[in-house]
Amino acid sequence: MTGPLEHEMRQLLTAAFAPTSLDVINDSATHRGHSGDDGSGESHFTIVIESDRFAGMARLQRQRHVNAALGDIPGKRVHALAIKARAPGE
Repeated sequence: MTGPLEHEMRQLLTAAFAPTSLDVINDSATHRGHSGDDGSGESHFTIVIESDRFAGMARLQRQRHVNAALGDIPGKRVHALAIKARAPGE
């Protein structure tokens, strides 16, 4: 089941990057009781995204673009976010 925050992240990333592939993986259950677990069930995520828009960008630049597209979600509404961003064919 997709939670509201996961759904919002998927919408924002789709609008910003028109990805050829997008996985928003909720890792919160594996961090239950740890630092940053706010009990919402939506505190830790992994994003795996592939988009033509990442072509020619360095890894750090890609991560910055993903964080910017997510607005106030990283660090404020989500405790931890792992990002794996690539261009097609990588």
